[in-house]
Amino acid sequence: MRKNALIVLIVLAVNLGLWAWFNRPADPQLDFTGQVKAVSFSPYRADQDPLVNKFPTLAQIEEDVVFLKGKVGAIRTYSSMEGMEAIPALADKHGIPVIAGAWLDKRLKRNETEMAGLIKNLNEHKNVTRAIVGNEAILRGDFKPRELSEYIKRVKAAAPHVQVSTAEPWHVWINNPELADNVDFIAIHILPYWERVPEEKAIEWSMHRYHQVVERFPGKHVMVAEIGWPSNGERWGKAKASIANEAKFLRQFMNLAVQQNIDYCIMEAFDQPWKRPLEGVVGAHWGIWTVDRENKIPLTGTILEDTLWPVQWGLSLLCLIPIAFFLHKRKDQPFQGKLFFALLLQTVTSSMVWIAFTPITVEFLPAETAAWAFLLPMQIGLLAVVLINGFEMSEMLWPEGLKRRFYPLRHDSDEGLQKVSIHLACCKEPPAMVIATLNSLAGLDYPDFEVVVVDNNTHDPALWKPLEEHCAKLGPRFRFFHLEEWPGYKAGALNFALKNTAADARIIAVVDSDYQVKPGWLRSLTPYFDKPDVAIVQSPQDHREWEGDAYKTVCAWEYDGFFRIGMVHRNERNAIIQHGTMTMIRKAVMEEVGGWGEWCICEDAELGLRVFERGYQAVYVPESFGQGLTPDTYAGFKSQRFRWAYGAVQILKRHWRELLPWNKTTSLDNGQKFHFIAGWLPWFADATQIAVLVVSLFWSLGMLALPRYFGTPLSIFLLPPLGAFLFKLFHFMWLYKTRVRCGVWERIGAAVAGLALTHTIAKAIFQGLTTKNKPFLRTPKCEERSAVVRGMMMAREELIVLAALWVAAAGVIARYGTENPDIVTWALILLVQSTPYLAALCLSLLSVMPNLIPGMSRHRAAACDCQLASSSPGAGMAAVSLGAEQRKEKV
Repeated sequence: MRKNALIVLIVLAVNLGLWAWFNRPADPQLDFTGQVKAVSFSPYRADQDPLVNKFPTLAQIEEDVVFLKGKVGAIRTYSSMEGMEAIPALADKHGIPVIAGAWLDKRLKRNETEMAGLIKNLNEHKNVTRAIVGNEAILRGDFKPRELSEYIKRVKAAAPHVQVSTAEPWHVWINNPELADNVDFIAIHILPYWERVPEEKAIEWSMHRYHQVVERFPGKHVMVAEIGWPSNGERWGKAKASIANEAKFLRQFMNLAVQQNIDYCIMEAFDQPWKRPLEGVVGAHWGIWTVDRENKIPLTGTILEDTLWPVQWGLSLLCLIPIAFFLHKRKDQPFQGKLFFALLLQTVTSSMVWIAFTPITVEFLPAETAAWAFLLPMQIGLLAVVLINGFEMSEMLWPEGLKRRFYPLRHDSDEGLQKVSIHLACCKEPPAMVIATLNSLAGLDYPDFEVVVVDNNTHDPALWKPLEEHCAKLGPRFRFFHLEEWPGYKAGALNFALKNTAADARIIAVVDSDYQVKPGWLRSLTPYFDKPDVAIVQSPQDHREWEGDAYKTVCAWEYDGFFRIGMVHRNERNAIIQHGTMTMIRKAVMEEVGGWGEWCICEDAELGLRVFERGYQAVYVPESFGQGLTPDTYAGFKSQRFRWAYGAVQILKRHWRELLPWNKTTSLDNGQKFHFIAGWLPWFADATQIAVLVVSLFWSLGMLALPRYFGTPLSIFLLPPLGAFLFKLFHFMWLYKTRVRCGVWERIGAAVAGLALTHTIAKAIFQGLTTKNKPFLRTPKCEERSAVVRGMMMAREELIVLAALWVAAAGVIARYGTENPDIVTWALILLVQSTPYLAALCLSLLSVMPNLIPGMSRHRAAACDCQLASSSPGAGMAAVSLGAEQRKEKV
C-alpha cells in the first residue's frame, strides 16, 4: 500500500508540475498604471459586420464611450458615415477627445460623403482636435501622394483650427517624404507583428522605426497612430500572437511612451471578429478588451497565457480513477512497471483534456473547427493505442509479475501419449518445398501420429503428383488427398482433413506447407493436453534461411517481435492469437465448435476466439519448434499482412457482441476481451493515420490555394499524431531491445519493415469495414526475384502518397518560407507522415537488391530445394524442378 501511495504522490507531483511549467507566467514586466493615451475605436459587437451592413446602434456606441471614459485619454475613429459620424457628438457629451477620421478609397462618390461628415464634425464639436484623412490609402494603392494631398488641403481649408494628417505605415512616409508637405503632423503605423518581427525584438524594432521617422521629419510632430500586438491567431513569420505577448508589448511600449513623451494610439480598444475574413483569426484579436468588453490582457500583475489551466489541471486529476483501479488489480507487478503506466495514464489524460479545451483557449477559423471535430475521435483513438502499448510495456519490460509461463515438457516415455493427427494444406506450392516439410514431419520423435495432406484447387499435376508419390514413399502414416475443386480455401481443406482424421486421434496439429519442424515438437508439448480444460497448445511461428539476405532478415525480425512480446503478453490472460501453423488443438473441442470457419480468411484466429468463448484454456510455449520461409518479395509480405488485418475486421464484425464488457452470455473474461480488442486496435490506428494524412494533404492544399480560410495549422493538429507515432517507435525499439534481443541494426530494420506495412494495413481495415468477403490471398513462397522497376511497382501506391507528401511539404515551404516555426513544423509533420511510405519503398527495393549486390545474392535453391536431412526418409530424392510461371502463380 505504501508503494502504491508513493506512486499516486509522484503522479500528482508530476501532473501539477507539468501543467504549471507549461502555463508558467511570462517574464515579469513593469506594471502600467497610467491612462492609455488613445485607442483606435471601432464599436462593432460580435454579431455586427460593416462588410454586410450590420452596424452598432447609437445606444451601443454610447455604452462603449462611457466604458472607455477614464480608461483612455482619447479615441480615434476611421470613418465619418454609416453611424460612425455620431461618435464625436457622443464623446463630446461625455468629455472624451476624438481624433476623427475619414475612410478614403477608390469609391469617389463615397469619399465625398466621408469628407462631408468629417468636416461637419470638425466644425461642430470642439473635442475633435485632430483629423486623419485616409487610412493606409497609399499603401493599398488607392491614391498617389499628390492625389491624397488634395483631400487633406480641403479639410484644412474647411477647418483651419484642427490639425490634419493622414495615416500610413512608417515606411510609406519614409519612401514618400512629399506627403509631409501638406500635413500638420506625421501619423505613422508601427505594427511589428505584420512586419514578422519576433516578440522579443518587437519593442526595440518599434522604437527604432519611430526615431527613424522623427529624424526624417525634424520639423513635424510624430504621432504613432497605430501600435499594438494581437492576442490570438497564427504566427506571421517569427511573430507569435498570444495574450502574454500582447500584454508584454503594450506594457513595455506604454511605459517607454511615458518616459519619452511619445504621442500614440493603441491598436485597438475592442476585439473585432468581423476582420477574420480580411486578416484571418489574428485580425479579430488586437483589442485591449474582448469583443464582449471584458478585460483581456493584464496591464498590472502576473501575465498568464491561459487563465483556465487550473481548471484543466483539475479535470486531468480524473486520471487517478483508472490509476487506482490499475494499482489495485496489478498488485504483483513490480514498482517500476506500475509507476511507468501510472505516469503514462496521467500524460494521456492531460493530453485529452488539453485537446478538448483547445477550441476554448484558442480561436479557430471555421475550417479549423471542422478539422478539430473530425480529428477528435481519431486523436482519442491514437491516445488509446498509446495506452495499450504502454500497458504492454509495463508488463513486458518488468515481467516479474507475469504468472502464466509455460515451458517444453519433455515426455521421455511413450506411455500415455495421445495420438496426433497433423494436417497440412497446400495449394499450388512448389513440390520441393512441401516435400522438405513432409520429410521433417517423418522425422518426428513421437510414437503415434499421422499426417493428412490436402492439396486443393491445384490444377497442374506437376505440382501435386510429386506430393502424392512422396507421401506413398513415406508410408501409411502419410495420407494424401487431392481436391480438384474445393470451396473454403485453406479452411475448407483443413475441414476436409478433420473429417478424414483417424478415429483414435485425440489432438489435431497444423503445419504450413513451408515449415520444417524439430523432432521433439509433439513430445515436448502434447503433455499439456493432460489437463482437460486445455484446448490449444501453441508455439511461435518462426522462419529460416534468411541469414545473409538483408530483406528476409528484417522481415524475419519483424515477425519475431509478435511471438516474443505480443503473444507472451496475451498468454498472461489466456488470450493468445491461435495462428494456423505450429498449433495443436484438442480434436473434441474442434468438433464441439464446428471446425474451421470457411467464411473468414483468418480462420485460425477466429477458431481460437470461438474456443475461448467456450471457456477453454490455451497454452503458449515461447520456444520455436518449427521454421518456415519468409515471403520472397514485398508484394508477398504485404498480401500476408493484408489478409491478417482484413481477417481481424471480419472477426470483429462477427464477434463484437461477445467482446462487449457487459456481455455475460460468453465465457470470455474481461482480460480476454481486452486483448482481442486492444490487440487489433493498433491496426485501426494505422487506418486513422491515413485519415489524418488525408486531412493534412487537404489542409496543405488549402494553405496554398485559399490561405484566407486555411491558416497555419495549430498544435492541436500536429502533436497528437506525431506523439503517437514517436511513442510507437519508442515502444517498438525498447521492447525489441529487452525481449527480442537482436542487434541495433536488426531492430531498426524490423521497425522499417513494420512501418512499411502501414498503408497495407490501413487499406485492409477500410476494406474490411466496407466489404463482406475478400478472396483468400495465399502468401507466395519462392518467387523469382524482381527487377528494380518491379520493386518500385510493388510499392506504387506508397510511392504516390510519398510524392504527394513531399510535394506538399515543399510547396508550403516555397509559399511561406522558413521564418515561421509553425510552417517549418507543419512541413516536418508532412515529412514524418511520409516515413511509412518511404519505408515501404525502401523495403520493396531491398527485396530485389540481393540479386544486384555482390556477396548478397543468396542461392534460391537453399530456400526451395528439398534440403533433406540424411536421417529423413527419401533423403536422396532429387528436387522437383518448376518453371518460373508456375512459381509465380497465385490464387
